[in-house]
Amino acid sequence: MSGTAEEQQVPPSQPDYSTWTSSSLIARITELERQLHTRTAEYAASPSIQPEDPAQDAARSTTAANKPKPSSPANKKKEVRPPKPPKPRREIDPSRYHTRHIALKFAYLGQRYNGLEHANGNATPLPTIEEEMYKALRKTRLIFPTDTSGDEFVDSIAPRETKPYWINWDGCEYSKAGRTDRGVSAFGQVIGIRVRSARPKLKEVVQSEENVDTAMRDTEEADTLVDDGWDDVKDELPYASILNKVLPEDIRVLAWCPRPPKDFDARFSCGERHYKYFFTQPAFSPTPGPSGLMSRDGKGTTPKYREGWLDIEAMREAAKYFVGTHDFRNFCKLDVTKQIESFHRDIFRADIEILDARTRPLGYVTTPEFRAVEEEQSADSATEALPTASQVYVFNLEGSAFLWHQVRHIVSVLFLVGQGLEPPSIVADLLDVSKNPRKPTYEMASDAPLVLWDCMYPTKGSGSRADTLDWVYAGDVRQIKSHLGKGGGKFGLGGIVEELWSVWRQRKMDEILAGALLDKVVSQGDQTVTTSGGTNPVWERKNRGQKIFFGANHSKTGGDYIPVMQKRKTELVEVQNARWLAAKQRKTEAGAKPTRMEI
Repeated sequence: MSGTAEEQQVPPSQPDYSTWTSSSLIARITELERQLHTRTAEYAASPSIQPEDPAQDAARSTTAANKPKPSSPANKKKEVRPPKPPKPRREIDPSRYHTRHIALKFAYLGQRYNGLEHANGNATPLPTIEEEMYKALRKTRLIFPTDTSGDEFVDSIAPRETKPYWINWDGCEYSKAGRTDRGVSAFGQVIGIRVRSARPKLKEVVQSEENVDTAMRDTEEADTLVDDGWDDVKDELPYASILNKVLPEDIRVLAWCPRPPKDFDARFSCGERHYKYFFTQPAFSPTPGPSGLMSRDGKGTTPKYREGWLDIEAMREAAKYFVGTHDFRNFCKLDVTKQIESFHRDIFRADIEILDARTRPLGYVTTPEFRAVEEEQSADSATEALPTASQVYVFNLEGSAFLWHQVRHIVSVLFLVGQGLEPPSIVADLLDVSKNPRKPTYEMASDAPLVLWDCMYPTKGSGSRADTLDWVYAGDVRQIKSHLGKGGGKFGLGGIVEELWSVWRQRKMDEILAGALLDKVVSQGDQTVTTSGGTNPVWERKNRGQKIFFGANHSKTGGDYIPVMQKRKTELVEVQNARWLAAKQRKTEAGAKPTRMEI
């Protein structure tokens, strides 16, 4: 700190601050802040100490300020601030607030979660999406469960313990559109829920039986009884921004619907679900050499593609068989606890499209509103050819409803077709349950590239598949008053775009570094294996077995490939359901029998 010794001298009590230099003022402020933090820590450590008279407290503070600043190591050690005790959770009275039933649309990247659905009593290594959403709704006091004695609401930065966590949706009118498994993402998941409203609690005048006294009673449907000028969007809580402030960065509320139908249920009111499964081309690092999918004995026809590359056209041909109403018992995992008897599902769309590297992801930055300069793109750049290097494809699947693991089983068979291991007609064979009533035990595709893209809620009986819910998305002008100063808009500091950009950029840097490292490793050392195929690449493939891709980060290598129709088959659905019911009946009867002490 600069200044003369006279300037550094602490002025007497009741000083004339106008005559002080900047350095003296800074020293004074620093000392007063230190004293304030020290006294705060003392009170926090000794809650039984009663506060002193304000006048005495002020006098003692002034006297302490005039004392020289302690400088010995012993005194410095005493000044270490103790950790602040956690603030007690402030409970509120639910009867003081109006509530309303809304729909929430939210997205999540599923790699860090144990799936959407939370089962009380199960200890999962990763948190579930429902667990995180429940904690956020409870922390913001947006829901009022009827019983919170069993749930463990923990607002802590400490690592999550692996133990059973209990949550309770009773009284919240909670429903969810679909269940996603561990690792699966969703960009359009929907739940229905009753939440706290900013609308003032209204009263309705009710005449008593004696018709003399007038009573006032609360009503949850007050908005239908009294027109008080309330706008249920403009004047309402900004639910998206409130929840996004307390949710993890990879779970984002996208929109809320203020007026879902009266009998709205996120699951049963959903008319269509859209899934996307992303994969790369090539599927895995191609095997160098003049040929790829060569048979192990070196015989057979010359393969169309080198090992690692997928035949996209063959996959598209196979995908066409899925469209329509079919029995998908050979494309799902049976859940005997639900005793499902009908496996017919309606599929509206099943196709594969390439993702244009110029527009996805982040195609929005190429639009005039987001470009670095206002000039239009040149004709050359607009017609620039796509790169011939690795590309990304997406399989689109749209249907009314889906069975357990149905999408991952469908994608797995498509990958077998794309690798030349199965013909496109394998799909038709598996859909023909009259000829193939028992499911072959083939492996399903990986979970990570799967996304529940959207859920659609058309008007019942309209014959249309279009979503008719009135969604209020982040940054909606109807809630501009609620967004001001709260970071609830779409762009700017605290906006959902700014937050998701941060998530994307972090992962993009990982992709760039990993790709650069991969290129560097391939370019180093002896290049003969990549330029001429090596000394005996056929021998290498012949002895290591066939690589098979199932959508995960690595291919699997095994012995001779066994066609799907030659694999071991499960028992009939009816047999599996009956066995489970019999086992349940035995347990019930065993529990009902009297014990030895009762006899």
